Amino acid sequence: MYLGDLPKMTNIDTHVGASTHAQGAGSALVVSVGQWITSSDHKKIGRLFIGTSLLSAFLAAVLGLIFGLERVSPAHMEIFHGDATPQMFALYQFALVFGVLAPLFIGIAIAVVPTQLGARALAFPRVAQFGFWAWLFGALMVDISIIGNGGPGGGATDLVDLYLLGVALAAVGLLAGSLSIATSVLTARAPGMTLDRIPAFSWSALVGSFATLLSLPVMISTIIYLYVDHTHAQLVFGGNKGINSFLGWSLSQPMTFVFVIMALGVLAEVAPATARTEQPLRPVVLAGIAIISTAVLGAVTQTAQILDWAGTNSDKVKSTLLHSLFNGLPLLGMLIVVLLSLLCLKMGTPRVTASFALSLLGALMIIVGVLGNGLYTLKAVSLDGTVFSEGVVLYLVYGGLLSALGALSHWAPLLWGRAIDNTKTLGLALIGLLGTILASFPLYIAGFADQPANIVMGFDYDGPVALWNVLAGLGHALIVLTVLGFVGLVIDAVRNGESVSQEASA
Repeated sequence: MYLGDLPKMTNIDTHVGASTHAQGAGSALVVSVGQWITSSDHKKIGRLFIGTSLLSAFLAAVLGLIFGLERVSPAHMEIFHGDATPQMFALYQFALVFGVLAPLFIGIAIAVVPTQLGARALAFPRVAQFGFWAWLFGALMVDISIIGNGGPGGGATDLVDLYLLGVALAAVGLLAGSLSIATSVLTARAPGMTLDRIPAFSWSALVGSFATLLSLPVMISTIIYLYVDHTHAQLVFGGNKGINSFLGWSLSQPMTFVFVIMALGVLAEVAPATARTEQPLRPVVLAGIAIISTAVLGAVTQTAQILDWAGTNSDKVKSTLLHSLFNGLPLLGMLIVVLLSLLCLKMGTPRVTASFALSLLGALMIIVGVLGNGLYTLKAVSLDGTVFSEGVVLYLVYGGLLSALGALSHWAPLLWGRAIDNTKTLGLALIGLLGTILASFPLYIAGFADQPANIVMGFDYDGPVALWNVLAGLGHALIVLTVLGFVGLVIDAVRNGESVSQEASA
C-alpha cells in the first residue's frame, strides 16, 4: 500500500499538518532506501557499483597524494609510522584494483548490457544484487582490518584473518556480478541477435566476465591457503608477513589486464557512434577484444613471465615465447581495437565528443601501462622491486577510469535520462589525462633510479627525489578533481538538464 492511496480508501481528512508531512517525508525516504537496497533493476544495481567505485577512486587518489607528499622528503616526513606503511599500501593497491578498476566496469556492464541485448531484465538479478553487497561489505572489512592493524604485516591476528576474509568476499561479489553479465549475454539476447551481432561493448563484457570467472577463483583459493596457514601453524606461507608475497599477483599485472578488457570495448562502441558510421572491420575488432583475454593465462598461473636472455638458445626461445604470450598478445589486441577505432573516424563524419575523447585517451594510457609492464618484465633492465611497478598499475587503473567516464558520458541518457555537458566534460578529459600522466610517468623515471616500491621513507638516490614525487602527488590531486568534477556534472545534469531519449544511447 502506498501513502498516496490512503485518502482514497479512508475518510481521513486529506489536509495534513507539518508533523504528518515530516512523517511522510521520512517514510518516503525509508521506502526509497529500501527499494535501492533490495532492487533487482539492473540499472539501479549498476549505478550502485558505479557510484561506490567512483568514491573508491576519490579515496585511492587521496591516498596516492599523501604517499607523494610523504616521499618528497623520505628522510624527514613521517605521515605514516612503522608497520602502518605496508598496510596503507595494501589498502591503496586494493582500492585501485578491486575498489575502482574491476567493479566500475562490472557496474557499467550490469546497467548497459541488458538494454543493448534487447533483454527485459538482467539474468540472475538477485545474484548481481548479492554481488554488489558482497563486494561492498568485503571492501569495508578490508578497511576495518587495516584500521585495526590487521592488514599484511599487521599485528592483530584476528584482524589479519578479517583482511583475508574481506578480500575473498569482495572477490566473490565481483564473481557474482560477472556471472550475471555473462549469462545475460549468452541467454537473454533478443530473437535473431546472434553473438556475432551483439554490440562491441556487450562482446567485451562477455569476454571480460569470462576472464574474471576464470581468474578470481584462483585468487580465492590462494586466500583459503593463506587463511588456514595464518589461523593455525603460520609456517608454510609466512603468516601475516607473507600475505603480499603470495597474494600480490592479484593486485598487479597481468591480472589487471583482465579488468581493462571492457575499457577497450567502450572505445570500440563509442568510436563508430562518434564517426556516425558502422565499424568496417567489426569481426577483427571483436577478435582484438578476445585476444586481450589471453592475459587470463598469467592470472591463473599467478605469475608475470620475465624475459630472460641468459642461458642456451632454447632457453631464450622459451622465455621469449612465454613473455610474448603473456604480455605481447594482450597488447596486440589493444592495438587492434585502437587502430580500427581510429579508422572509423577516417571513414565517417566525426564530431567532437567527450565520450570518445575519454575512451580513446583512457585506452592509450592503458597501452602505455602495458608497454611499461613489458619493460618491467625484462630481466636485463632490473626494475623489480621499484616504484616502476606502481606506475604501471596507475596507468592501467587511471586509464581505465578515463575510459569508464567516457562510457558514463556516452550512456548518461540511458542511466539518468539526461545528457552531460559535452564541453565541460572535454575539459575534464584533459585534466584527467594530465593527472594520469603525472601520477604515473614520474614513477617510471624514479623506478630507473631504484626508488623502492611500497616504501615512503628511509630511501635516497641520485637525482631529484622531491621532483618526481611532487609531480606524482600532483597527478593524484588532478585525478581527485576529475572524479569530483564528473560527479558534479552528473548531479547538475540530473537536476537541471533536459530529458533525453534513452533509446538514442542504448
